[in-house]
Amino acid sequence: MITLRTTVGLLAAATLTGATACSASDQPAHASAPETVAASRRSVETFTPLLQEALVKVKGKTFTSAIVTLPPGASALPHRHGQAFVYAYVLGGTVRSKLDDKPVTTYHEGENWVEQPGAHHVLTENASQTKPAKILAVFISDTGAKLKIEDLKP
Repeated sequence: MITLRTTVGLLAAATLTGATACSASDQPAHASAPETVAASRRSVETFTPLLQEALVKVKGKTFTSAIVTLPPGASALPHRHGQAFVYAYVLGGTVRSKLDDKPVTTYHEGENWVEQPGAHHVLTENASQTKPAKILAVFISDTGAKLKIEDLKP
């Protein structure tokens, strides 16, 4: 029996293979145009959807993958991903991340992390002031759920 974690890993690997094979001008037909999300006073992040597909054998759940690009020095506002399970893989650059009350962790190209449903993503930032960072983000969420909910508290 294949577990959800194995399924997510396999789907992430398949998405990563497709993501690295496509340039920005050669996006797959099922991808939407890039969406810029206000991230901080310093900069913005770019969210580029790759694939969104209902999970056939997991009723009410959807697999979504996207590339998140953080310009040099950019950091996202604190946020949550609702009840989505999130897998993040650093495609390029270096990203600092902090979930809930855990310590800040620095991830380099080729490293990854997971976010449990309901986790508070307190910090997401590009560690470099001169080079962009890119993350492959994979979400398993309730079908129709919003994937990012910003914490607008000061």
